[in-house]
Amino acid sequence: MSTLLNSAKSIVPLLDRVLVQRVKAQAKTASGLYLPEKNVEKLNQGTVLAVGPGFTDANGNKVAPQVKVGDQVLIPQYGGSSIKLKDDEEVILFRDSEILAKINDA
Repeated sequence: MSTLLNSAKSIVPLLDRVLVQRVKAQAKTASGLYLPEKNVEKLNQGTVLAVGPGFTDANGNKVAPQVKVGDQVLIPQYGGSSIKLKDDEEVILFRDSEILAKINDA
């Protein structure tokens, strides 16, 4: 059941889900050497592409997600549901509670 989607815009998260695109690490060292793709480590930072509307808890209170589209977030190394796109891009679907932190520009 692996379906390749055209773009991340075709994905609409439900409930408290958050769609994140992982930030790519530099493939070039400070001295100017290019690293092979398999040696470039994955960063634990991403950009929020889409956010679900939230959910209703057991008491009937609406719980909205803590992040919004465009936020820079810290994500766990493992977890989430990985989705492959046609242009060899990868996005990850997390629950709002799985996101570790929001990164503020200082």
